[in-house]
Parts: sequence; structure tokens; C-alpha cells
Amino acid sequence: MTKYTVPRGTRDILPEEVALWQFVEQKAREIFDLYNFREIRTPIFEHTELFLRGIGENTDIISKEMYSFQDRKGRSLTLRPEGTASVARAYLEAGRGQREPLSKLWYQGPMFRYERPQAGRYRQFHQMGCEVLGATSAYQDTEVIVLAQHFFESIGLKDLEVHINSVGCPTCRPVIKERLKSFLGDNLDSLCADCRKRFEANPLRILDCKNPQCNEFFVMLPDISDVLCAECKEHYHDVQNYLNIMRLKYKIKPRLVRGLDYYTKTVFEIISAHLGAQNAVCGGGRYDNLIKELGGTPSPAVGFAFGLERAVLIMQNQKVSVREHRPYLLLAPLGENAGNRAAILANKLRRRNIPLEIDISSRSLSAKLKTADRLGVRYAYILGEDELVDKCGQLKDMQGGSQKKISFEKILEEIENRYQKYRRENK
Repeated sequence: MTKYTVPRGTRDILPEEVALWQFVEQKAREIFDLYNFREIRTPIFEHTELFLRGIGENTDIISKEMYSFQDRKGRSLTLRPEGTASVARAYLEAGRGQREPLSKLWYQGPMFRYERPQAGRYRQFHQMGCEVLGATSAYQDTEVIVLAQHFFESIGLKDLEVHINSVGCPTCRPVIKERLKSFLGDNLDSLCADCRKRFEANPLRILDCKNPQCNEFFVMLPDISDVLCAECKEHYHDVQNYLNIMRLKYKIKPRLVRGLDYYTKTVFEIISAHLGAQNAVCGGGRYDNLIKELGGTPSPAVGFAFGLERAVLIMQNQKVSVREHRPYLLLAPLGENAGNRAAILANKLRRRNIPLEIDISSRSLSAKLKTADRLGVRYAYILGEDELVDKCGQLKDMQGGSQKKISFEKILEEIENRYQKYRRENK
């Protein structure tokens, strides 16, 4: 018989882990609300041209990692490899720039890249991100960095570092590229094949290489910040000034460039000490030319994204625990008639928002109480044939072991009151 397994680079997220995911997603929504971000949902696939123009043809994503296919009419479509290009397309298509001076949007969902799977990195992965479109001020760069740090602290992550850099703009980028080419020109033999290929097409991409041999060589690279144009230098200074005002610790990393061509000026990453070599849990920056590149009126923007798999992996490594959602009550009927009565009770209690489970099987009471223990319920309500005659059941405290007879008429109100008290005590 054929044994089916998940495709390489994908994984099942089983119920025990889903609790962590739900906690992360809920915290993200709470923090995004505090900063006045509104959710946007875009398609899982887009026209391939969107990513070719938006991300840049010389990036690894475009040249190696996209899942592209033709539809029945021969149009090239691509499963989205990241979220920013889709948000920018939606912003432009909906004409939001004409209706509001500043759009603050957040998104979440699966992304797809054909790359080598490793811890916290998959071919189908899940991202959440924020984008601020129409954002000219350096304050907006700082706000998304602070937001990201705030969020990671809220889910219990520790030992994080904020790294920042400026990659310039179209005015100073040619000077930066020439400086890099001047340094690298006599040393191409020391670099990997990908870096040698990038040398002519886009030398700035070389700094994003993960090859250990190349990274050792990059230690000697000149600092590019002193050839930034006046506007970029002022913007970079303002970003640091805002970070200092907000007392957010950060490190300047002159080799930080990120892996996407649309970035201008500020780029940043938040690094974890609990992820090994691929240690960036979050990354982002400013992309002032993306809307124009997609055919719209120039609209400066800044944003960031993080991978849920990586965030959850760090939580697991740091042993961050969250309360799993469990039923509060188990209904344990004994016999067919008791089962019918329990089914009626279950429906009424759930309509009162009481989470419960019902064991309608023919197993013994002892077996059903073992189920109650396994589920971690607070109470079990036992209904036997004798109890049906008296129109009552036995409410068993699964923590203290005590047992109390409560009538069918009063059990709804009794359980509701106890559950509300439990909710108040466990907020």
C-alpha cells in the first residue's frame, strides 16, 4: 500500500503546536491594533511579472526560488514568495494613495519559495507583516522597528538584537556599487560562483551571500555609509535619533542589505541567538520606489515581515508555554437514555459558550473519567440510569475529587456561573 507523506519543504502543524501559532497570531493582532494597522488579504498567486518587476530579477528569489506555472490560457502565474509586492499592487490597484495620505496595513498567510529546507525555513512558510505606504518621515521607519520589537517581547522572546543599515537610494546607489566593484574586482576568485555572477548585474547583492568563505572575505569590505548622498545620510541619522529617543538598543551593521532589490535607505533585521546560522527572525526596511516601479505615482513606504515558523521555533527553544484551549466540562452518560439526556445538555451548554466534550460511548465510568483526566477538564457531569429517575447528575470536581448531586434544572446555571468565575480568575 502506498504511504503518503508531505512534500519536501512542507510540514503539518499538529494540534499541540497550533496553540503556539494561535497565541502568536492573536498577540500580533493586538499589537498591530495598538499601532493602528488594518488587515489586508491578497491572493496566494499573482501574475509573475509583479514579482519580476517588484522584487528584482537579480535576486535569489526570482532566479532560483519561485513556484511559477502557466494557467490554461498560457498566462504565467506565481505562488507569492513574499507579501510586500502583493500589498503594493493592491494599494495601487485600489487607488488608496488618492484617498488617504498614509495607509497602514498588515497581512498574514502562506508564502512559497523553492529553497533548501532547514530549521525554521520551509518551502511553504507563513508570514505576517506590516506596511506603511505614503510614509516619508524617518519616524515611520522607527515605528515599524519598535512595533516589531514590541511584538516579539509580547510573545516572550528574549536575547534579540536589532541590526540596522542604510543601502542608499538611486542617487547614491551607483557610487556604492562602484566602491564595492572597486574592492571586489581584484578578488573575484575568492568568491563563490553566485557572487561572481552578481558582480556585474548587482554587486550590492553580493553582501547578502550566505557562503561562509565569502563572509570571511567580506570582513575587509569598506563601509558604504560614508558615500551616501546628503538626503540618505540625513534620513539614516534621523532613524538613529528616533531609536535613541525611544531607548531601543540597536547595532549598526554596514554589510546588512536584505535579499530584495526594492529596498532603499533603511534596512533592518531582528536577530535571535536561538536560530543558529540563519538567525534573522524578522526583517524589513524602506522601499520608496516600489509603487513607481509597478506603474504608480511615486509613494514612499516602509515595512517588515516575520516568519511564524521561526517565531514559534524560538518560543519552543526558549520553552515559552501558552495555555492550550481545553474543554471545561466532560459529560459522562452511562446508557442510551442517559446519552440522549447528555446530548440535550451538551447543546444547551454550548449555546451558553461553555466548551465541553461528551463521551457518548458504551465504556465504563472509570474509562470515561480517564478521558476527563486526559482532556484536563475541570469537571465531569455523570448521568446514570438512577440519576435519570431523580432528574439529576453527579458533578465531579476533577481536581479536588469531591462530587455533588445537581439537578438537570439547575446544572446549566451552575456550570455557567462556575465557568465565568474560572474565566475571571484565569485572564
